[in-house]
Amino acid sequence: MTDSRPLGYWLKLVDSLISEQFADSLEEHGVTRRQWQLLNVLTKGSATGGELTAALAPFFGEAQAQDEPTSPSEHLAELVESGWVAEEGHTFTLTERGMVSLERLTEIVDAMREESSAGITPVEYATTVASLRKMAVNLGWDPQNPPADA
Repeated sequence: MTDSRPLGYWLKLVDSLISEQFADSLEEHGVTRRQWQLLNVLTKGSATGGELTAALAPFFGEAQAQDEPTSPSEHLAELVESGWVAEEGHTFTLTERGMVSLERLTEIVDAMREESSAGITPVEYATTVASLRKMAVNLGWDPQNPPADA
């Protein structure tokens, strides 16, 4: 018997399971998913608070845990306090300590990604991503002005 639930059901379910797995895995290391995303944006170079807010804007529109900060600035403050990010004026830079920590966290995230795509061929994965991208464009997403990857 085939499960005939619609695409939206599967998208929301997979998204919530990914969020849950991120929260469980990263919080063990004292980092939120949003902090991990901020660290990733900073690997591309220094950024102002406004640039970081813009890069993560799509993620702050999502429902979050009640005790999780609701803006990038709150997440950044914790990263600065931990010594993972340096702040000079309104510009933020990933520190050496932050880079080492991000490398360890990236190993964890890569393992989660590998686990979630087990049994899916590279062609199946590429087809799924391409199909979702086309749907996003059909629904008004502008590929010329995409949000930053995180």
